[in-house]
Amino acid sequence: MADVPENAPQHCPGTASSEAGKGSACQGCPNQSLCASGAVTGPDPAIEEIKEKMSTVKHKILVLSGKGGVGKSTFSAHLAHGLAADEGKQVALLDVDICGPSIPKIMGLEEEQVHQSGSGWSPVFVEDNLAVMSVGFLLGSPDDAVIWRGPKKNGMIKQFLRDVDWGEVDYLIIDTPPGTSDEHLSVVQYLSTSHIDGAVIITTPQEVSLQDVRKEISFCRKVKLPIIGVVENMSGFVCPKCKNESQIFPPTTGGAEKMCSDLNIPLLGKVPLDPTIGRSCDAGKSFLTEAPDSPATASYRSIIQRIQEYCDRKS
Repeated sequence: MADVPENAPQHCPGTASSEAGKGSACQGCPNQSLCASGAVTGPDPAIEEIKEKMSTVKHKILVLSGKGGVGKSTFSAHLAHGLAADEGKQVALLDVDICGPSIPKIMGLEEEQVHQSGSGWSPVFVEDNLAVMSVGFLLGSPDDAVIWRGPKKNGMIKQFLRDVDWGEVDYLIIDTPPGTSDEHLSVVQYLSTSHIDGAVIITTPQEVSLQDVRKEISFCRKVKLPIIGVVENMSGFVCPKCKNESQIFPPTTGGAEKMCSDLNIPLLGKVPLDPTIGRSCDAGKSFLTEAPDSPATASYRSIIQRIQEYCDRKS
């Protein structure tokens, strides 16, 4: 794939193309004159620097969804907690949702800040074996808005991957924003020479969510990103008193199970609604330890085990 500048238009031919700076997609691009002159050539040198930095990270997992509000950050946080339950494993959680960084809140780290060391930025640790990095640590207040265009967001992601001193890590989980845009392209591009194990795609049962998730699956296939599987969040609700189950988000077209069957993708599991999940995230605590007997906890643990088995097969 031809190298694409950070602030390129949607159909950029890439700097290595003979059409660089000359194609119709180049009109109005701030890089047009540079590309046309041949001054911008070759891959971004940061890619090799990131490859070197990532050489100490064994497994890299992206958490994606085309839809907002389906629980990507909640799942990312609990995947990190679940993997870190094995004290022999080092786990890192990277939040690249630049405009909506919720990981600091969910992980109970809202008051923390990033510190610079001789070997780069030091991540914030929840436990001795669980490190976190987010743009939220760089803001003066949790209420501060991040009003950045694509190039600045991409530059931030580059810094996270290149300049954070992760150390020896067994699992790096990357929590992404909704969609198939700047942040997703940047992560895939910058890790192009590092091995990405694959993506876990999050959805809810209703068609309005599945429609966007199909676009995310298409994105993964186009950029040759392996798909570990799909998780259906908010999959039914069992009343704690009467024990009757309700479908809060009815799967009118068969839900994630039907979609996965149609697209030949593994369904990793279904996580039912549990009010304790929301309360745990607001309090910055792990739902897995707050509600160990919940059916949702059993679902999480089963899904996490399947992800571990997938990564082990890729080792």
